[in-house]
Amino acid sequence: MPIYHHLGKFPQKRHTQFRQPDGSLYHEQLFGTIGFDGMSSLLYHLRRPTQVKDIVSSVDVTPKIAEGKHVKSRKMVGFNVAPADDLLEARKILLVNDSVAIGVAAPRQSLTDYFYKNADADEMIFVHRGTGTLRTLVGNIPFEYGDYLIIPRGMIYQIEFDGADNRLFFAESKDPIYTPKRYRNHFGQLLEHSPFCERDLKLPQDLETHDATGEFRMKIKKQGVLHELIYASHPFDVVGWDGYNFPYGFSIHNFEPITGRVHQPPPVHQTFETKSFVICSFVPRLYDYHPQSIPAPYNHSNIDSDEVLYYVDGDFMSRTGIGPGYISLHPGGIPHGPHPGTYEGSIGHTGTEELAVMIDTFAPLKITEAGMGIDDGKYYQSWLS
Repeated sequence: MPIYHHLGKFPQKRHTQFRQPDGSLYHEQLFGTIGFDGMSSLLYHLRRPTQVKDIVSSVDVTPKIAEGKHVKSRKMVGFNVAPADDLLEARKILLVNDSVAIGVAAPRQSLTDYFYKNADADEMIFVHRGTGTLRTLVGNIPFEYGDYLIIPRGMIYQIEFDGADNRLFFAESKDPIYTPKRYRNHFGQLLEHSPFCERDLKLPQDLETHDATGEFRMKIKKQGVLHELIYASHPFDVVGWDGYNFPYGFSIHNFEPITGRVHQPPPVHQTFETKSFVICSFVPRLYDYHPQSIPAPYNHSNIDSDEVLYYVDGDFMSRTGIGPGYISLHPGGIPHGPHPGTYEGSIGHTGTEELAVMIDTFAPLKITEAGMGIDDGKYYQSWLS
């Protein structure tokens, strides 16, 4: 996210001596991606962030593919994924390609027994149910229903939930997740026509600095393998940092919809982007106001992308048989559109209360065994009248 932020204390000049009260040096770390060309932050640790005591285990967590090539539209019941205590065990990847893994999770317990780092991917976590705090080595972010949490790859974090009833929708992206370029000027500032602005972002606060040594468990996901390491010092020992590379939150309720006299295409709902897919937010909004408008979307061909819709709440006006936590997949190669009766039935309505998250990928998605296990098997026939 191209916005400058800082917490704690750090020297006025980069890469210069910065000493602790006892005269020893703080340990500077450049936290960045895309080599030395992408966004980065400079962190200052009490101890070297490189002290690995042991590598305990390595487990392949690559999802098993059930169907790699297909043209069938599908409806998955996300809430049928059983809850699990551990956050990583609760995560179930349903759809995947070489750039992104999409899934749901129902964790019952906080991730506090160990620290986690995804070295493979940026993460987007959408909070459908639950409240709590995302704790990271660069500060904490409280979250609640409707929040997107954007966590850059390599970020060490824990998640504390306030209760046991938690439902998450997530995407792990091999490409960096940004706000859309068309919403920003060449300095990176969000423009006046953007459906949200920097004021809406939840930035890290309450920097934790732990001065402790011993044995600290860290789980690192790299190349689809989950490695468990033992670190010699507490990962959250940063006394200060500044820069542009850090996690942040954004509430879907702060997305301001773009409307028009006639039906607007899906890009007006875009919230985030990568070079491989986009994420869109469907929120309560007024319908089109041309006297002859048809509020329901027109049929459109999915040739260049697979469309995934995660239904959050409300009445999604172009779909029947949909409820909270459902996930529809409309694959490339076959057109899709409103269900029978919803096109005509939308005429005369003035607004919608729907709430949903959409991911459009530019490469086909494969269906995992976990995804096939919650598919209803007959959604592709739901357009028959």
